[in-house]
Amino acid sequence: MKKLDWYILKKILVTFFFCMILFTLIAVAVDSSEHTENFVKSGLSTRQIFLQYYLGFIPYIWGLLFPLFVFIAVIYTTSRLAMRSEIIAIIAGGTSYMRFLRPYVFGGLILASLLYIASRDFIPKGNEIRSNFHVKYFDRQDLGQQGYKDTYYRRSDSNSYIGIKYYDSIMKSAGGFFLHRTKDNQVIYNLRADAMKWDTAKMNWQLTNAVERKVGAKGELVNTYASYNIDLNLKPNDLKYDYYLKDKLTTDQLKYIIHMEELRGTEGLNTLKVERYRRSATPVSVFLLTIIGAIIASRKTRGGSGLHIAIGLIIAAIFILANKFSSTFSVKGDFHPLLAAWVPNLFFTIVCWWLFRKAPK
Repeated sequence: MKKLDWYILKKILVTFFFCMILFTLIAVAVDSSEHTENFVKSGLSTRQIFLQYYLGFIPYIWGLLFPLFVFIAVIYTTSRLAMRSEIIAIIAGGTSYMRFLRPYVFGGLILASLLYIASRDFIPKGNEIRSNFHVKYFDRQDLGQQGYKDTYYRRSDSNSYIGIKYYDSIMKSAGGFFLHRTKDNQVIYNLRADAMKWDTAKMNWQLTNAVERKVGAKGELVNTYASYNIDLNLKPNDLKYDYYLKDKLTTDQLKYIIHMEELRGTEGLNTLKVERYRRSATPVSVFLLTIIGAIIASRKTRGGSGLHIAIGLIIAAIFILANKFSSTFSVKGDFHPLLAAWVPNLFFTIVCWWLFRKAPK
């Protein structure tokens, strides 16, 4: 790293953190005005609201807009260098265009690594704080809908299938239960009950009016129980619908949840899988946007910084739309989650290469 590299890199990082602080203050101001009524109804002090909500909201905004912060910072910094003819002087002094891009490569790697580390643990923990506050104070009118679901059909292990009717996640109880256990495509065990409730003392499920049927070579054996405790590969939290689940799980927890749900035969996991792959793809997006921004803004134009920023915002908007479209096709359709997370990066890698080839050197 030479003086030139430190000079450009310092300008990028200073502008990036300034953009991040500025946009964060704007986001907090807009959000606080939007939720003023909820804050008043909560009865919490300003300090409590900050600690219980904005301490999680701020990392959420950083994770959401991080690529945009980087892109704006790179566009603005490089455009300023171009307008002052500093880039022309650097190239005229014998520095190659590839050498000129070196500080942007380092800066992109630093910022991408920062986002990668934060998105695995720090941002999810902030999302947990924010989502808990949302559920408690913003979504209280919907708690009845969130806490209740008509029917669950799950696979508890490789050969056991369960059904739960009228499950209430608040009371941790259900109005009906059945379990089938199979072997060689034949049912060898069946268990039914009129009701099911989580036993906090024994840490398992307590069945009421249970009827147990075991099918063997000599026929069927039937047993009835007024109360029957059973260990299932399910906990109450596994049955609770959580709209914010994918956002507040750390990457290791997210991988574990996906693995367990796949063993249970749960369908509709693309939302969780897209989130898992997105946490690796977005840091790469930050690096690509850094290089693209440097190439676009390094050319001196009559429009000045405003033209560069406008072009940059258009490219950023296209990138965000491509990312949303691919994610939607995966969640709502059959598009593979890995491709959904990485297709925008593959497309913009081609764009980056094309811009580099066309850039005046």
